[in-house]
Amino acid sequence: MLVAKLARLKGQDASIEHDIVHGLQALPNRIEQMLSQDKRIEQLAERFSDKHHALFLGRGDQYPIAMEGALKLKEISYIHAEAYAAGELKHGPLALIDAEMPVIVVAPNNELLEKLKSNIEEVRARGGELYVFADGEAGFNGSDNMHIIEMPHVKRPSPLSSIRFRCSCWLITSR
Repeated sequence: MLVAKLARLKGQDASIEHDIVHGLQALPNRIEQMLSQDKRIEQLAERFSDKHHALFLGRGDQYPIAMEGALKLKEISYIHAEAYAAGELKHGPLALIDAEMPVIVVAPNNELLEKLKSNIEEVRARGGELYVFADGEAGFNGSDNMHIIEMPHVKRPSPLSSIRFRCSCWLITSR
């Protein structure tokens, strides 16, 4: 709140402050929504628990969220995980992807969604197992190797993804 107020005093658009305040007010309800999917996450954790490596992808301001997810997976489950900016996928990490390398994607419904969908198709073409933490409005359809975990819609990077990753890691560890 302090940062939002300071930004406005420095001339930032007031709508940014409004979005932050609105997002904070909606946070408890969105966390409840997200945690209501624990059964789905448990099913996916079963598939994930025997893996030894994982790749996290995020584009733009979602890259730090992907980095946090990889860190949580390493800290909590002792599974080796790395995060990459999805735009850099072709510069190395794509060569590592196969059916044994799960790929976790942070997919909000934002201006980079179409580019991210292209990255997802590249992973699918390599036979990668995808776990897509997608904004409910992003229009993803799951398949045998693409599992969708629906996230509440948010306008800006949110602690919701970090909370979901932490809970997912705990469930993987309990397997």
